[in-house]
Amino acid sequence: MLNTPATSTQVTHGQRLWLYATVALVMTFLVIPCILVIPMSFSDSQYLEFPPRSLSLRWYEAFFTSPEWIQSAVVSLKVAGLTTVLATVLGTLASYGLYKATSLFTPITRGLLMLPMMIPLIFVAIGVFFVYARFGLNNTITGLVLAHTTLAIPFVMIAVGNGLKSFDPNLERAARSLGASPVTAFLTVTLPQIRISVFSGMLFAFVTSFDEVVVSLFVSSGANSTLTKRMFANIRDQVDPTVAAISSMLVALSIVVLIAAQFVKRKDA
Repeated sequence: MLNTPATSTQVTHGQRLWLYATVALVMTFLVIPCILVIPMSFSDSQYLEFPPRSLSLRWYEAFFTSPEWIQSAVVSLKVAGLTTVLATVLGTLASYGLYKATSLFTPITRGLLMLPMMIPLIFVAIGVFFVYARFGLNNTITGLVLAHTTLAIPFVMIAVGNGLKSFDPNLERAARSLGASPVTAFLTVTLPQIRISVFSGMLFAFVTSFDEVVVSLFVSSGANSTLTKRMFANIRDQVDPTVAAISSMLVALSIVVLIAAQFVKRKDA
């Protein structure tokens, strides 16, 4: 451990204590709500309470035996799955195209594709709602998938773009010089080298769609309501620990996705 500076400009761990403390406070502020919701989901009370006076699985049972909750979960999984496929394909192709492009409009195109990440979601939701109203896409699976794909593409582009930065283009040029078509060279040479980045982008796309609530509030309802929208409506109308149970499962899902991503990276390394 660095306790004394080796040079006059070197920073020791003692001088970084304020930074460590700040990071610890921020992490605590972000993590505590996720931790508190887990014991609350096992409460036997009719209302949310912490700490729970008695433990029970009744709210997990309430979720799995409720047709409305299960239907919303199926809708969310279906939308997230379709979004993952579309966003991964389109985001990978867009990132690769921008990587190969040398036009003066490349930075502008990249910025336009990144706009859904930078614009407040409420503005996106309002715009999507009015556009969908003209084409009859509100309250449809197709509308949800298109909206979520638009939101997920920037995350895929960032992940794939980072992979392309470490990609050796000479290998693709060698494949082309041996007679491979651009598509064949991409599928057999480029894609295998950036597959971990593509996989990371795919995970980001799935989580982005599955957790999205703002746009879903505007463009989904009834039988096509997503799980997050039904959770929001449940909190607004009647607060019961079923929401805490679902939140705990979503936290567990996020942890599993993170572990899976790390496992794939380590296995590839």
